[in-house]
Amino acid sequence: MSVETMQELLIDELKDLYSAEKQIVRALPKLAKAASSTQLRDAILTHLEETKGQVERLNQISEIVGKKLTGKTCVGMKGVLAEGSEVLEDVGKGPVRDAALISAAQRVEHYEMAGYGSARAFAQLLKLTDVANLLDQTLAEEKNADKTLGGIANHVNTDARRVA
Repeated sequence: MSVETMQELLIDELKDLYSAEKQIVRALPKLAKAASSTQLRDAILTHLEETKGQVERLNQISEIVGKKLTGKTCVGMKGVLAEGSEVLEDVGKGPVRDAALISAAQRVEHYEMAGYGSARAFAQLLKLTDVANLLDQTLAEEKNADKTLGGIANHVNTDARRVA
């Protein structure tokens, strides 16, 4: 697809985000299962439910803009998630793996925050207030997930340091 207008750019970004969220929904259960920390596991599972809601929000946006958001693969998220799954192979179960999982999860959150921030700005520019508001809700959830992970990291990293 050749992108030539801001409207097309917004749709392209939304398709990318939709693909990213669908990939995350598939990846989070595996990450939760790999976590040793109950607090980390619970945070991942909570965010899994939020992510399912974010997919629904993107479906609402699809209805508003009148375009399907399927048909594109978010290659960036695919790479970020592949890096994250390497942790499961390379790091033994325990606090060090939990620290690595948090690092990988925060990369995912930061990638999403960049995408949602840009899409929201495009929607605002195009005066698509309903779309911008829905994107803003998801952006707030992603920022909160990142903050939660950062808080858990304070405890997990301390535990991981004791292992070394």
